Amino acid sequence: MNARGKVFKYGDNVDTDVIMPARYLNTSDPKELAAHCMEDIDADFVKKVEKGDIIVANKNFGCGSSREHAPIAIKESGVSCVIASTFARIFYRNAINIGLPIIECEAAVKAIDAGDELEVEFSTGVIKNLTKNETYKGEGFPEFMQKIINNNGLIGYIKSGK
Repeated sequence: MNARGKVFKYGDNVDTDVIMPARYLNTSDPKELAAHCMEDIDADFVKKVEKGDIIVANKNFGCGSSREHAPIAIKESGVSCVIASTFARIFYRNAINIGLPIIECEAAVKAIDAGDELEVEFSTGVIKNLTKNETYKGEGFPEFMQKIINNNGLIGYIKSGK
Protein backbone atom coordinates (compact mmCIF):
# COMPACT_ATOMS: atom_id res chain seq x y z
CA MET A 1 0.00 0.00 0.00
CA ASN A 2 1.28 3.46 -0.89
CA ALA A 3 0.41 7.09 -0.38
CA ARG A 4 1.22 9.88 -2.76
CA GLY A 5 0.52 13.56 -2.38
CA LYS A 6 1.72 17.06 -1.62
CA VAL A 7 2.92 18.10 1.82
CA PHE A 8 1.33 20.34 4.41
CA LYS A 9 4.06 21.03 6.98
CA TYR A 10 3.66 21.97 10.64
CA GLY A 11 5.92 22.37 13.68
CA ASP A 12 6.21 20.85 17.14
CA ASN A 13 3.38 19.93 19.51
CA VAL A 14 0.46 20.13 17.09
CA ASP A 15 -2.26 19.23 19.57
CA THR A 16 -5.66 17.68 19.05
CA ASP A 17 -7.33 21.03 19.84
CA VAL A 18 -5.85 22.64 16.71
CA ILE A 19 -6.30 19.51 14.60
CA MET A 20 -9.99 19.35 15.59
CA PRO A 21 -11.16 22.40 17.57
CA ALA A 22 -13.28 21.52 20.61
CA ARG A 23 -16.10 23.84 19.50
CA TYR A 24 -16.96 21.32 16.75
CA LEU A 25 -17.05 18.22 18.94
CA ASN A 26 -20.84 18.28 19.09
CA THR A 27 -20.86 16.04 16.01
CA SER A 28 -19.37 12.68 15.20
CA ASP A 29 -20.08 13.01 11.46
CA PRO A 30 -16.69 12.51 9.75
CA LYS A 31 -17.53 14.91 6.88
CA GLU A 32 -18.48 17.68 9.32
CA LEU A 33 -15.30 17.08 11.32
CA ALA A 34 -13.21 17.21 8.14
CA ALA A 35 -14.74 20.57 7.26
CA HIS A 36 -12.95 22.05 10.29
CA CYS A 37 -9.73 20.01 10.25
CA MET A 38 -6.60 22.04 11.12
CA GLU A 39 -8.73 25.19 11.17
CA ASP A 40 -7.02 26.75 14.20
CA ILE A 41 -3.47 26.24 12.88
CA ASP A 42 -4.07 26.58 9.12
CA ALA A 43 -7.32 28.32 8.15
CA ASP A 44 -6.86 27.46 4.44
CA PHE A 45 -6.09 23.74 4.97
CA VAL A 46 -9.57 22.47 4.09
CA LYS A 47 -9.67 24.68 0.99
CA LYS A 48 -6.32 23.39 -0.30
CA VAL A 49 -6.08 19.75 0.81
CA GLU A 50 -6.67 17.15 -1.89
CA LYS A 51 -7.22 13.43 -1.65
CA GLY A 52 -3.88 11.74 -1.05
CA ASP A 53 -2.07 14.73 0.46
CA ILE A 54 0.31 14.22 3.38
CA ILE A 55 0.82 16.05 6.66
CA VAL A 56 4.41 16.37 7.91
CA ALA A 57 5.14 17.71 11.38
CA ASN A 58 7.94 17.84 13.92
CA LYS A 59 7.78 16.20 17.35
CA ASN A 60 4.81 15.23 19.52
CA PHE A 61 2.11 15.42 16.81
CA GLY A 62 -1.36 14.78 18.23
CA CYS A 63 -0.60 15.70 21.83
CA GLY A 64 -3.41 16.86 24.09
CA SER A 65 -6.73 15.15 24.59
CA SER A 66 -7.38 11.55 23.64
CA ARG A 67 -10.27 12.31 21.28
CA GLU A 68 -10.55 10.17 18.16
CA HIS A 69 -12.11 13.14 16.35
CA ALA A 70 -8.63 14.43 15.41
CA PRO A 71 -7.41 11.47 13.32
CA ILE A 72 -10.93 10.98 11.92
CA ALA A 73 -10.96 14.60 10.70
CA ILE A 74 -7.51 14.23 9.14
CA LYS A 75 -8.41 11.01 7.35
CA GLU A 76 -11.81 12.26 6.16
CA SER A 77 -10.23 15.47 4.81
CA GLY A 78 -8.39 13.29 2.27
CA VAL A 79 -4.98 13.07 3.93
CA SER A 80 -3.41 9.71 3.13
CA CYS A 81 -0.63 9.74 5.72
CA VAL A 82 0.94 11.73 8.54
CA ILE A 83 4.73 11.77 8.96
CA ALA A 84 6.26 13.21 12.13
CA SER A 85 9.42 13.00 14.20
CA THR A 86 7.28 11.62 17.05
CA PHE A 87 3.60 11.18 17.83
CA ALA A 88 1.72 11.41 21.09
CA ARG A 89 1.09 7.77 21.99
CA ILE A 90 -2.71 8.06 22.29
CA PHE A 91 -2.91 9.79 18.90
CA TYR A 92 -0.74 7.03 17.40
CA ARG A 93 -3.11 4.35 18.68
CA ASN A 94 -6.25 6.26 17.68
CA ALA A 95 -4.85 6.81 14.17
CA ILE A 96 -4.19 3.10 13.66
CA ASN A 97 -7.59 2.23 15.16
CA ILE A 98 -9.39 4.32 12.53
CA GLY A 99 -7.05 3.33 9.67
CA LEU A 100 -4.97 6.50 9.28
CA PRO A 101 -1.37 5.57 8.38
CA ILE A 102 1.29 7.42 10.38
CA ILE A 103 5.08 7.13 10.15
CA GLU A 104 7.83 8.39 12.42
CA CYS A 105 10.92 9.57 10.55
CA GLU A 106 12.97 12.48 11.83
CA ALA A 107 15.28 12.59 8.79
CA ALA A 108 12.29 13.01 6.47
CA VAL A 109 10.74 15.71 8.63
CA LYS A 110 13.96 17.72 8.62
CA ALA A 111 14.37 17.52 4.82
CA ILE A 112 10.79 17.84 3.56
CA ASP A 113 9.28 21.25 2.81
CA ALA A 114 5.67 22.32 2.44
CA GLY A 115 4.47 21.64 -1.09
CA ASP A 116 6.93 18.81 -1.77
CA GLU A 117 5.44 15.79 -3.53
CA LEU A 118 5.95 12.52 -1.63
CA GLU A 119 5.39 8.83 -2.17
CA VAL A 120 5.25 6.59 0.90
CA GLU A 121 5.45 2.80 1.03
CA PHE A 122 3.83 1.72 4.29
CA SER A 123 5.20 -1.83 4.44
CA THR A 124 8.83 -0.69 4.23
CA GLY A 125 8.58 2.82 5.66
CA VAL A 126 10.37 4.23 2.61
CA ILE A 127 9.48 7.87 1.94
CA LYS A 128 10.41 9.24 -1.48
CA ASN A 129 10.55 12.98 -1.94
CA LEU A 130 9.76 13.26 -5.64
CA THR A 131 10.37 17.02 -5.62
CA LYS A 132 13.92 16.76 -4.26
CA ASN A 133 14.74 13.27 -5.56
CA GLU A 134 15.58 12.08 -2.01
CA THR A 135 14.65 8.96 -0.05
CA TYR A 136 14.23 8.58 3.71
CA LYS A 137 13.69 5.44 5.78
CA GLY A 138 10.93 5.51 8.37
CA GLU A 139 9.47 2.70 10.41
CA GLY A 140 7.42 0.31 8.26
CA PHE A 141 4.16 -1.18 9.52
CA PRO A 142 4.10 -4.79 10.69
CA GLU A 143 1.78 -6.98 8.63
CA PHE A 144 -1.04 -6.97 11.21
CA MET A 145 -1.05 -3.13 11.28
CA GLN A 146 -1.12 -3.03 7.49
CA LYS A 147 -4.21 -5.26 7.62
CA ILE A 148 -5.89 -2.91 10.09
CA ILE A 149 -5.16 0.09 7.85
CA ASN A 150 -6.19 -1.78 4.68
CA ASN A 151 -9.53 -2.62 6.33
CA ASN A 152 -10.22 1.03 7.19
CA GLY A 153 -9.40 0.57 10.86
CA LEU A 154 -9.65 -1.91 13.71
CA ILE A 155 -13.43 -2.42 13.47
CA GLY A 156 -13.22 -3.12 9.74
CA TYR A 157 -10.34 -5.52 10.36
CA ILE A 158 -12.28 -7.43 13.01
CA LYS A 159 -15.40 -7.59 10.81
CA SER A 160 -13.36 -8.82 7.83
CA GLY A 161 -12.02 -11.81 9.74
CA LYS A 162 -8.68 -11.39 7.93
